[in-house]
Amino acid sequence: LGDGCIVHACAVLGADGFGFARTEHGIQKIPQIGSVAFGDDVEIGAGSAVDRAVLGVTRIGEGTKIDNLVQVGHNVSVGKECFLVSQVGISGSTRVGDRVTMAGQVGVAGHLRIGNDVTIGPKSGVAKDIPDGQTCGGTPCVDGRTFLRTITVMPKLPDMYKRLAALEKELNALQDLLPKERK
Repeated sequence: LGDGCIVHACAVLGADGFGFARTEHGIQKIPQIGSVAFGDDVEIGAGSAVDRAVLGVTRIGEGTKIDNLVQVGHNVSVGKECFLVSQVGISGSTRVGDRVTMAGQVGVAGHLRIGNDVTIGPKSGVAKDIPDGQTCGGTPCVDGRTFLRTITVMPKLPDMYKRLAALEKELNALQDLLPKERK
């Protein structure tokens, strides 16, 4: 732990990562023999877990703030001055840049790269790399403008579906009125 770190109740630092492999003999545990390292002024919220690396180091950068109930998988590297808000889950071997904000309940698949200065909206599912400076959200995670347009339209979808079905029915009725050669 670096200088000035705060670790809240029930946080678990350095537990085994989720390392298992299916073999002909059943599920086998992969030894997690790496470590964890925290920069200065890191804060870890209650009930959070930061897994140690399989090999090497799981790293949390200087000034990063981790809220309650956050899971950081094995071999993850989180940059400096990041915010990981409640119930974020970052799968193993992901690289998170500096000054990244992940809002509540963001899930990040393993082996990805999240660039510097990225903001990910709440309840987002990240399944691919995100370049520097992006704002995004949703599941699957898309650029911020598309996400905002999508959540604006979503409540209207049931009525739009009914209208579309009615228009299709009307179009079919009109087509039935056309002479045979026009159909």
